[in-house]
This record gives sequence, structure tokens and C-alpha cells, in this order.
Amino acid sequence: MLTIQKKLTNSFYALLSLPATAMGFALSVQIAALSWILSTQYHLDIHDVGLVWAAGPLAGIIGQVIIGVISDKVWFWNGRRRPFIIIGGILASMMLLALPNIGVIQASLGTGGILGIAIVVALTLDLAINVSFNPTRSIIADVTPEGKARTKGYTWMQTVSGSFGVMAYFIGAMLDNYILIYSGAVLVLLFSVIPPFFIKEPRELGQQDGENAVSTEKQPAGDPSEGSLLNMLRIIEPLWGFLLYAVYAMVIRLSGIPPIPYHIFEIFALLLTVILIGKTLIKKEAGNHEENGKTGFQKVLAAHSFTWIGVQTMFIYMYAYVKDTIPALDNDALGNVVNWSFFTINLIAAIIPVLILLPLAARFGRVKVHATGIALMAAGYLGIFLLGHTPAMIYVMMAVIGIGWAATISLPFAIMSQKVPQTRMGLYMGLFNLSVVLPQLVASLGVGELISNAADKSITFLICSVTVTFSSLAWFLVKEPADHATAGTPVGGSH
Repeated sequence: MLTIQKKLTNSFYALLSLPATAMGFALSVQIAALSWILSTQYHLDIHDVGLVWAAGPLAGIIGQVIIGVISDKVWFWNGRRRPFIIIGGILASMMLLALPNIGVIQASLGTGGILGIAIVVALTLDLAINVSFNPTRSIIADVTPEGKARTKGYTWMQTVSGSFGVMAYFIGAMLDNYILIYSGAVLVLLFSVIPPFFIKEPRELGQQDGENAVSTEKQPAGDPSEGSLLNMLRIIEPLWGFLLYAVYAMVIRLSGIPPIPYHIFEIFALLLTVILIGKTLIKKEAGNHEENGKTGFQKVLAAHSFTWIGVQTMFIYMYAYVKDTIPALDNDALGNVVNWSFFTINLIAAIIPVLILLPLAARFGRVKVHATGIALMAAGYLGIFLLGHTPAMIYVMMAVIGIGWAATISLPFAIMSQKVPQTRMGLYMGLFNLSVVLPQLVASLGVGELISNAADKSITFLICSVTVTFSSLAWFLVKEPADHATAGTPVGGSH
């Protein structure tokens, strides 16, 4: 074990962040370039772009849950998470190279439909990202103690990853999206293959290991039946409405079967979601690692899910919104506005986690800080809906949204990781990801159809604001992790 890992220094936290940074950079490249390429180079309609984006959440369902369960139990290449980080990184790098060459792939295969090739490439890229994303986040929980050190690990992850995300959008805006894609392929390969060999993973999860103890108390081993499909479905009960709608919508879109008239199924799924999430949020939490329904974890799922309807809606349909709101822009200028918008949101998200969110979380609690950040994100979305008629105003509102984005991709991991058994972190990290990918499917399919049919594309950000406002309110009903009794203790600096 390296000395920096034994002492949990800032340099170790930076090293620990690089694999997640690789996957975040790959995702940033996809966000910056995928809709742009499909719209300008291959001339796909908005609803077809949404269908391609739906491949990502499907990959998340398959990749993160399955890999999470497997990585909790296996050990090879001297690691539990290491093999999947390396394999996923190599595959993601290859798929980034394929992204601007969809037409070449289509021609070489002799097929007629560009949409099918785009879906396959996007699905494979997202599957690769998701194969690695779960292990890159789980490994942080594996090698850091619960409490302040773990919060620091995830905020450092966001700071490092966010900094490179800023660079991704800067390259896309100042140079070229194609340069971004090819440079991204190299960075993803290096950051996912090299750092894991310098991080020593514990052979047994939840064990004590000298200075670098990964737990402050003996962790429950976890029920072996937790990994069964039936039990996983029971755990994700707040997400059943999202799951049913996602299955229904994908079947309808891919099979050509006429949808149920009068949006009856959509209304049923919405009512089911409201009932189940409401039921979850009003439950009382008994404490950490509770076995009675995993209430704390389920509350996190319920609160986090609505954030991602708003976030995914922004990512997918930002291009359509700018094109409709500022019609004088040509394709290159449109791409630049979108890139500068995402540059702004990621710049804020790179700066504030360690400098601002970390000390605030130590003083007021992670849940309160996160819920407040999400409320500011909702205000930013509403600002774009009301005032976002110029690039400058869009950038200002994106800076406000960036506060919530910084919280979204850092604090929930620390909150969630202290409500589940350490020994099943991969499983629960995968199930936690369903609160991201199932709402993403709703945004890709249901919201996509709504926006496609709307005459005024500004409805995009009204949807974002409403869903994220609900998420903020839900987060205020989540119990603060027990270790916050030590609030006020500084969490910065080296150990």
C-alpha cells in the first residue's frame, strides 16, 4: 500500500478520483457531441435522438446492477473493482473512437439505417461507462472510513472529475467536437487503466486495516438473498412506476405497437410513482444499516430520482431548446452555445465541492446542503424558462444550476453509502444507479415525445424546474446520517 493511501492524503484522494474522472469525461464527450452529431451530421429528428439516448439508461440498468453484484463477490487481478474499471475503460475508449464514425460503420456493414447503428454505438459506449462507473464509485467507499473521510472522497471525486469535464466542454467550444472525441478516447484509456494499479483494495469488505480502516464499526455481512431479483425489486419499490413506464415505452417504440389510447398507461405509471414515493418519504428511519425495508436507502432513491428527470431533460434537449429560442444561430454557433452552457455548469461543479460543499456539509449536514443545492438548481431552470432568450442569460442561469449539479454528483454517494452494509456496496451502488437511469428513460422517451410535439421548446426547462423542485422537497425528508453528530469538525486537509 502506498504511503499516501495509508495516510489518506489529498494526493491519494486525487489518485482515487481518476478512474471516475475517466468515465465522467467519456460521459461529457457524449453529452457534448452525441446530440450534435446525430442532428447535424445524420439529420435525426428530436424523438429519434431521444431514442438513441435511451440506450444509456438501458446500459445502466444492465451494467451497474450486474457488475455491482459481481464485484462485491469476486477477486482477481489483485482487486475487486480494478478488473471492471480497466475493462470498461478500454471498451469506452474504443466506442468514443466509433462515435464520429457511425456513417463509416454503417457503410462497412452495408446496412441502410443510421438510427440502428447509432443506437448500437451509444448502447455499447454507455455499457462500457456503466461497467466502470459502479466500481469507480464503490472503490471510494471500499478504501475510506465512514463519515468525513468518505464525504471528502466523493467531493474530491467531483472536483477532479468536474475539472476535466470543464476541459471537455472548453475543447468542444474553442476547438472542435471531433478533437474533443479523439482526445477523450486517449484520456479515458490512461485514467482508467493506470491508476487502479496504485490503489490497494481491501481483500475483505468492511474489515479494519490499521490507519486506513474502512469502517468505524463492524459491518453486517449482508443477507445472501439480497442479490436475488425478487429482493432487488422489493428494495427499489419507490421506482416501480418509472420501471413499468420504461418497459412499456421501449416496447412501444421498438415494436411499432400502437400505444394505449388517451395516455392511460402513462397516467397509471404517474399515479403509481406518486403513491409509492409518497409512501416511502413519510416513513420514519430507524437508523443506519436498518434491515426493515431499507427505509433510508429507499428515501434516497425516491428523492434522487426526480433530480434526474430534470438533469437528463436538460442534457438531451438543450440543443433543441437553443435552436428554437435563438433561431438566428447556425449549426456551429448552436453547438458552441450548448458547449459553453455545459462548460459553465461543470466549471461551477468543479470549483465548489471541496471549497464550499465540504465545509458546509460538515457544519450543517450533507442532506440539508444537498437539498438546498437542488433547490438552487430548480431556480436556475426556472430562470432559463422565463429569461433564457440570449446566450449570456443562459450562461448565468447555468452557473446557478451548476451549484445543484455539483451537489448531485458528489453528496448523494456519501449519504447513500452510510445507509447500507459496507459488504454489499457494489449491489447497493448499482441499485442506487436505478434512481438515475430509470428517470433518464422517462426523460428520453416520455419527455422527448412531449417536447417534440410542443410548439414552444421552452417547456423543456419548465419540466426541469418542476421535477427538480419536487426532488429538493423530498431530500429534506431524508434523515441525516448518524455520523453527523460530529458536525463542525473540519474535513479538509491531509490525514
